[in-house]
Amino acid sequence: MISVVIPALNEAANVAAAVTSALAGGATEVIVVDGGSSDDTVAVAESAGARVVVTGSNRARQMNEGAEAATGDVLLFLHADTVLPAGYGDAVAEALSEYGVAAGAFSLAIDASGAKYRLVEAVVDTRSRRSQLPYGDQAIFVRADTFADAGGFAVLPIMEDYEFVRRMRRRGRVVILPLRAKTSGRRWQRLGVVRTTVVNFAITVAYHLGISPGRLAAWYKATRVGYRA
Repeated sequence: MISVVIPALNEAANVAAAVTSALAGGATEVIVVDGGSSDDTVAVAESAGARVVVTGSNRARQMNEGAEAATGDVLLFLHADTVLPAGYGDAVAEALSEYGVAAGAFSLAIDASGAKYRLVEAVVDTRSRRSQLPYGDQAIFVRADTFADAGGFAVLPIMEDYEFVRRMRRRGRVVILPLRAKTSGRRWQRLGVVRTTVVNFAITVAYHLGISPGRLAAWYKATRVGYRA
């Protein structure tokens, strides 16, 4: 039983596709956790078949509250601008049944045409497989009991997915499925592939150097790379 949790904020244009892909591929339930949208996100999500929970606009808190409301044995955290691949449910169940696997995610697909986006995908695939550190737009999944035992996501203004996966990696393997979750290309299109990649890398390095998540979030927001608090 897979519960898909989708944190959302002003995602009326994208959330229906995310919900539909989750339901079509094997989800027992889809929970959209709205962070106070001023558009029609809630109505669109409900029309697509999701149950909606309304909370504050911190994504980590949204995902934690969605997990608390979920009833499935497996939790899959999906960004509202990302769609899951067909047949993902069986692949997730099989991956989590393997000995020593703590969590997993999908390979990345960017919904944009051009060789530069294929290059980004290839780099992300290589990095996430070697490091076992996928990001949230790769749709992280984990057993519900493991998630609860770990205390869920740390309520940070940024890097909550990275911090969570690092904790999961200490518990076991983090697998990257060959199936691809397709995410919007808007982050790369807004600033360009090179600048977006540099910003993301710099944020990660700064996090490891001990710069506070609050300062990182403020800087990330200033770059206009699709930041959502």
